[in-house]
Amino acid sequence: MTLLTSKPLARRTVLRGLGAAMALPLLDAMTPAVARAAAPVRRFQTFYVPNGMAMEYWLPKTAGADFEITPILEPLAPFRNQMLVLSGLKANWNYIHAGASGSFLTGTTRGGRNEVEIIADVSMDQLLARHFANETQLGSLELAMDPANNAGACTGNLSCVYTHTLSWRSKTQPLPMEFNPRAVFEKLFGDSGSTDRAAREARLRQHKSILDSVNDKLASLRQSLGPQDQTKINEYAESVRDVERRIQKAEQQRDLDLPAMDQPQGVPPVFEDHLALMLDLQVLAFQSDLTRVISFMISKEQSARPYPQIGVPEAHHPLSHHGNQPELIARMSKINRYHTERFAKYLERLRATPDGDGSLLDHMTILYGSGISNSNQHSGDNLPILLMGGGAGRLKGGRHLAYTGQPSMANLLVTLMDQMDVPVERLGGSTGRLALDTVSL
Repeated sequence: MTLLTSKPLARRTVLRGLGAAMALPLLDAMTPAVARAAAPVRRFQTFYVPNGMAMEYWLPKTAGADFEITPILEPLAPFRNQMLVLSGLKANWNYIHAGASGSFLTGTTRGGRNEVEIIADVSMDQLLARHFANETQLGSLELAMDPANNAGACTGNLSCVYTHTLSWRSKTQPLPMEFNPRAVFEKLFGDSGSTDRAAREARLRQHKSILDSVNDKLASLRQSLGPQDQTKINEYAESVRDVERRIQKAEQQRDLDLPAMDQPQGVPPVFEDHLALMLDLQVLAFQSDLTRVISFMISKEQSARPYPQIGVPEAHHPLSHHGNQPELIARMSKINRYHTERFAKYLERLRATPDGDGSLLDHMTILYGSGISNSNQHSGDNLPILLMGGGAGRLKGGRHLAYTGQPSMANLLVTLMDQMDVPVERLGGSTGRLALDTVSL
């Protein structure tokens, strides 16, 4: 039976020691008994995939609750009841790859006209970050699997910033996406959040785990908690320890004889290891309620990453210009499916992580998809979009919603802001709202 105290723990309680700070997961002891049936915490995430989609292998042919699971969606079948497939949406800024990622969360209808003119709109995640800023230590996290390149031209004659980030604090302030798991870990748990190289090296020299440095205080806290909270603390601490160990292992491997590439410390040389670390850090960030908003790019637009581990040695971006050749489309679909397979493993972690009266997945709204549909044409029509999670009771899954009239992606963003209880009149080029069959609490 959970211990009920007359004075609950502070929601933002942290344990400090030897320069480290560790936030705690949501515990029963953090809320009065009378408040435990209140509306759960809502969390939002974007999971972006680049270079369009093999639409023949993605899009269900039937709408409604009886839609068939297509080859790319098949890894997500165990989460069907918390999956909404959306089709018929149109990109707001359809300018090759820059418009795909540049408008995905901003809904902007245009960007700059050259590599030094940088303009878009405030992105949805940053509007949410402002709203949650007083409730979490970090308003948002912006993460990616590729190093940022915010200078030079990457698509057409436009700045690389459009293809390297989804998040814009203002119309002229894009936010860099962090790809180094060590830097993310320190931002979440370090005493200053600094990503300065000298600070990271000094922390490595300490040879001290964050859990080691707060262990005595953690043991003392456990004595005052009920069994359920003690179990949560133990599971959370083990997750932190596992991520620490894997980052340290990756750093030990930084001097291995690897193919020539510029790879900052902390980034594992194997893509799967790097991705697993980045996704586990996101679970920890949500579990500890350090942030409620994360934007993640599994790869940037125009990514040339090959996938030999799944039998696709060709670079992703050139393969996406498949000339409508069936055999090339089939190979591209393997990459698209590989991404949903990795995403499904992340969903499993979220579903297995307790949160309030449910799981993290129950209380999340995850926007999955790409800003391009038919990659061969750089098409912005009929975007491949999913909504995953329970939306804290607001999302009714298990359906394919096929919209007519080509409503814009920005209309979906405004609708999701409503779902998060942070309504806005408009966002980017929005012209209205979409029907999602939301459930009122």
